[in-house]
Amino acid sequence: MNVKVGEVISDAGDHYPLLDAIDIVMVNTTHSGNIGAAARAMKNMGLGQLILVDPIATVNDEALARSSRADDILQRVRIVPTLEEAVANASLVVGTSARSRHIPWPLMTPRQAASSVCNVAATGARAALVFGRESRGLTNEELHLCHAHVHIPTVESFSSLNVAQAIQVLCYEMRLAAMDAAVAGIGTEAVMGQRWGVEWDHPPATHQELNGMILHLEQTLVDIGFLDPNTPKQLMTRLRRLYQRAEPDKMEINMVRGMLAAVQQLVVRSPGQQPQQPSLQQPPQQPDDQSLMGDASQGNRSDV
Repeated sequence: MNVKVGEVISDAGDHYPLLDAIDIVMVNTTHSGNIGAAARAMKNMGLGQLILVDPIATVNDEALARSSRADDILQRVRIVPTLEEAVANASLVVGTSARSRHIPWPLMTPRQAASSVCNVAATGARAALVFGRESRGLTNEELHLCHAHVHIPTVESFSSLNVAQAIQVLCYEMRLAAMDAAVAGIGTEAVMGQRWGVEWDHPPATHQELNGMILHLEQTLVDIGFLDPNTPKQLMTRLRRLYQRAEPDKMEINMVRGMLAAVQQLVVRSPGQQPQQPSLQQPPQQPDDQSLMGDASQGNRSDV
């Protein structure tokens, strides 16, 4: 069940519609109590949609007890098998990370993240806040699916936060930003869609649409011989970072995919000519950047 912008999720008189557009996503949660505590944190701050990605724990009596009467959130929780499915409808995905990445990624404080999320919600689009496993957070691959990362500035000598505590901190910041937006009149019908200071002509692309374009780009680069799938290095990771940072709208995604399709047609129509396969030592036209290989030995795990 998706909560729509403007849909009241509680009987509270201080409901802020922008909060209805925010999904809280928990990945591979191992403790039922954390699911309940997360629901309580969300209800405290007026958020209503919880999504569990391939959870190990279940929504059981312990979760209900820890939710402290936030059982309505647990009753409508969505359970999905993959993070891609969880964030498919979101136009902004922010993942929690406790340390910097080998390849730099846009990094926000909780307050900056709240401002960005509410700006997206004001266009009528959805946003997702992603939280990782209790023991080891999100993998690098999962973090790469996020437009930006958020870091809670804890004391360096004791930085461990329970996942439900992290959810509480970010939900609090989301509420403050929504309250400020309400005072400014942002998020009302009169000014919906003004993310860039003007009424935009097309809505922002969803994660599913952007990811489809990136996969299309990858296949096209293989087709023309620019990308060797056997030695991809970090080319696609960097291109993903580029396009996610640009935050294209739906029309822009369609234009890029149309250009990619035209390039693929040219390859198909070239009689008797096959694209030259890239050298294992030096791919044609690809930037000679040794850092493209930087993450190969770093593994795919990150701690939160």
